[in-house]
Amino acid sequence: MPVARAACSCAFAAAIMLASPGARAAPDEIQVYTDEMDDPGQFGVELHLNYVPKGEKTPPYPGAMPSNHVTQLTPEFSYGITKSLEAGLYLPAAISSDGTLYGTNGARVRLKFLAPRDDGDRFFWGLNTEFGYFSRRVSESRWGMELRPIIGYRSSDWLFSFNPILEIDLGPDVSREPRFAPALKLSRTVGHRLQAGFEYYGDFGPIHHRIGASERAHALYGALDAEIAGVDVNFGIGRGYVNAGDIWVVKAIISLPFN
Repeated sequence: MPVARAACSCAFAAAIMLASPGARAAPDEIQVYTDEMDDPGQFGVELHLNYVPKGEKTPPYPGAMPSNHVTQLTPEFSYGITKSLEAGLYLPAAISSDGTLYGTNGARVRLKFLAPRDDGDRFFWGLNTEFGYFSRRVSESRWGMELRPIIGYRSSDWLFSFNPILEIDLGPDVSREPRFAPALKLSRTVGHRLQAGFEYYGDFGPIHHRIGASERAHALYGALDAEIAGVDVNFGIGRGYVNAGDIWVVKAIISLPFN
């Protein structure tokens, strides 16, 4: 179909644009939050799929699973509470480089708020909060939370969203100082039900102890958003820079709303 061919062409172009000489370890959810919400009373499922063709081969801490050649599979279940509130549940799993399936790497719950808007409003803002448990394979802290402000603009042709994220470890043997991990998305409509653009993810370290530019991590993705046969798909190829743990990451998010 035309959308599928256009998506493949844009993905190839994105890979070429990102092919330059660095990588931040990829989380199980690689996503910039926008103004998308389940309707009140609506259930939804998103499947997050990430694969690291070239990443960390040495554990960053004792008990960690190196990310090289690891596939992460995370179903996310969501429910629209009101027009402004949505709840979600993540159940991350992974397949290691030797083919071992780890059926659970923890669990997280979230609550997303978007400020009410009038019809035709292009600007949006909100806040997503997450709290969860992590296995030792993916985090030094067994418990953690995230505060994710959402600030953006959407028109018929353009989408821009900025998430100035604060990540907070809550384990007993780790620093609980929030870390600043900004994310942003810029995309443009390029065809029928097809948008192409870029996503950026950074790790700037603790908010009260600024780290140098050489210690920060950055990742840039060429990204596509398409609706194919009634299914929303986000696909991206990412390149890590500077102090990032993974050099190449391929990710996809497949959305399946239920009425």
